[in-house]
Amino acid sequence: MEQGTKTIATNQKAYHEYFVLEQLEAGISLCGTEVKSIRKGGVNLRDAWCAIEDGELYVKQMHISPYEQGNIFNRDPLRERKLLLHKREILRLFGTIQEQGLTLIPLALYFKGSRVKVRLGLCRGKKLYDKRAVAAEKSANREIERALKERNRSG
Repeated sequence: MEQGTKTIATNQKAYHEYFVLEQLEAGISLCGTEVKSIRKGGVNLRDAWCAIEDGELYVKQMHISPYEQGNIFNRDPLRERKLLLHKREILRLFGTIQEQGLTLIPLALYFKGSRVKVRLGLCRGKKLYDKRAVAAEKSANREIERALKERNRSG
């Protein structure tokens, strides 16, 4: 991460379920109590996904908990939130998604200075055998690391 950024939430499920082909940064349109709730860490990206409707990009199913002191100003925790990208970036993403059958998934939410940003991933779904291959590779790497540590200790 660059200087002045603070990660709030990451979507670990996305890395398990999808191959991330490309990443990009987008702003997000929020109200004041949502930002306060995000500062407290009350956000969940697990089931979140993005859709392009009428030339605009929205994130759906991103849960931002209601702010405790927000009373009447709190919004629906699962409401659609508009993502801020240039028009030609949205059109390029729309073309890529339509052409290649990809999905747009929010991978992380973070502060960049005082602004909330979303890291989006252009993703292709993994099949079950892909997930098994990744798990086997991680397990093999862990075993190698363990063996090297043991060897360095005894030597």
